Amino acid sequence: MPTDWTVRAIMRAGLPVLLVLTLVEIGSGLVLGSFQASLLRYPTLLVLVPVTIGTAGNLGSILAARLSTVFHLGLLSFEPDDEFLLGNALATIGLALTLFPVVGAGAWVLQAIVGGTTLPFGTVVVVAFTSGAILAVLAVVVTFVTTYAAYRFGLDPDDVVVPVVTNVCDVLGVVVLVLVVGLLV
Repeated sequence: MPTDWTVRAIMRAGLPVLLVLTLVEIGSGLVLGSFQASLLRYPTLLVLVPVTIGTAGNLGSILAARLSTVFHLGLLSFEPDDEFLLGNALATIGLALTLFPVVGAGAWVLQAIVGGTTLPFGTVVVVAFTSGAILAVLAVVVTFVTTYAAYRFGLDPDDVVVPVVTNVCDVLGVVVLVLVVGLLV
């Protein structure tokens, strides 16, 4: 893949993507606004929102950066048995499964220190764990699809994949958290 690393080429590839992603983030804010009553009723969930969104975006970004490196090295084949795809996907999911329960426990402890109405410890950890597990799988799928799309369209994945994955995972973080809370709380 020939790459044009000029400011003009990077802007030409990235600006349209960023403009679309701005609209996507507005949609995320609208979903979060509709969830306001639950957040105010359970402040522990309010603590979980930015951490869940940020962690989901970070997981996707880490995976995107790793795949981009493998892509630039010419080692990524996009085959179902590609060890780089499978290994990085499993590492991302494993990281989420260990990290999100800690995030839930931290949110509960923080809310207990600050005071106020809180959900039971187990409920907060289960909400965080379930949200994290779902988000990890979605982050892997979004990252794979976006990296493959960049490859197919001849775009440098460094210019488009990380912004797309981060923004989409932010939106998915809000949506998944709202759905999981609706089911479990």
